[in-house]
Amino acid sequence: MNLEELRETRPLVHHITNEVVMNFSANGLLAFGGSPVMAKEREEVEEVASAANALVLNIGTIRKEDIETMVKAGQAANKAGVPVLLDPVGAGATTFRKQAVQRIVDEVDVTVVKGNAGEIAALADIPLKVKGVDALESGNSEEIAGEAAKHLKTMVVVTGKTDAISDGKHRITSSYGSPLLGSITGAGCLLGSLMAACLAVEEEKEKAVQFALEFYNKAAERAEKKAGGPGTFIPHLLDELGKADD
Repeated sequence: MNLEELRETRPLVHHITNEVVMNFSANGLLAFGGSPVMAKEREEVEEVASAANALVLNIGTIRKEDIETMVKAGQAANKAGVPVLLDPVGAGATTFRKQAVQRIVDEVDVTVVKGNAGEIAALADIPLKVKGVDALESGNSEEIAGEAAKHLKTMVVVTGKTDAISDGKHRITSSYGSPLLGSITGAGCLLGSLMAACLAVEEEKEKAVQFALEFYNKAAERAEKKAGGPGTFIPHLLDELGKADD
């Protein structure tokens, strides 16, 4: 994975995403080196998705009418050869969310599914307690990622104290990061944006998501050392995302 190439090309990442975190996701992606566009009007999503270099579908604040929009954008991205990252926020919280994600994965060729243990476990019908969008149990991230990848037939990333990446055959784990990531809104959503940008410039999906995951978490570790708490952690994190990979 070549960060310099990413920053030179500034891949355009189309987001249909969580409205709570749009500004944070956009600023974080800009700091990292990508170019965000937030477009969710059904009349234009196919055109935008086709012209973008990657597409993020995030169900954090999904409404019924958004499901069709996401499917249309995803199918347009598929036709254009644009990678699609799906973030199933809160998928284990309600039947509506789980069914929405199931329709998306049924009708769109999703490149990567990224979520916390509770979200991913719900998609693979693995019992795990959740509260809203948060997992109350961590489970075994490796096993959850592996089983979900087989179930969804795509690459899966499970985030948590130990992060896991699996394509159903191989598994990679990583344990970088800061507890302050759990104290701010949209930390996982921004990670999805960075992964999408990496997928736009790196053909090997595993390399792309692992690079984004570890770069992001190492930046968070550096930001934590400079921060006095969650409020000052955010600007330090943005600063660290703009630095070179060390």
